[in-house]
Amino acid sequence: MSEEIKSFTISVYTENNIGLLNRISAIFQRRHINIESLTTSQSEIENVNRFVIVVNITESQAIKVVKQIEKQVEALRAYYHTDEETIYTESCMFKIKSDLLFEEPQIQNIIKDSNARIVTVNKKFFVLEKSGRRHEIELLRRELNVFGIMQFVRSGRIAVTKEEMKISEMLSAFNNQL
Repeated sequence: MSEEIKSFTISVYTENNIGLLNRISAIFQRRHINIESLTTSQSEIENVNRFVIVVNITESQAIKVVKQIEKQVEALRAYYHTDEETIYTESCMFKIKSDLLFEEPQIQNIIKDSNARIVTVNKKFFVLEKSGRRHEIELLRRELNVFGIMQFVRSGRIAVTKEEMKISEMLSAFNNQL
């Protein structure tokens, strides 16, 4: 019986070094694993960054990828979690012609119903921002697509685990060594 492919969020705590993104993405490329989403930012520990990578793979593949990532010198620790073990969201922005905001009452209803918010309005365009799960963002994109979207951008997933991660103590110790 083959293992089930599911969505995993892989968190990688790293030093912030040039070229690390290439080495991490090469690990996925060599294994023919497509990265669905990737974000990187400062972590809860000063001088330590966190990659959040979303992939659709089996658990045994996730284990192997995490071990391979941890072999990178700058990778301090790597973890994998299922969607059920994390709290996650994405953000997006839509740029749409301003005329539509005033001439199409349905657009105002779509904005209200989706809990999107208007970030800016000028004579030529307005910008909407929406945070939520990918399916919510995709629904809003389909609804707005009917009216014409000038620009659209979506972030990668950001996530925290439901359970406490012991990484904080380990990273604090690392940070004190710097």
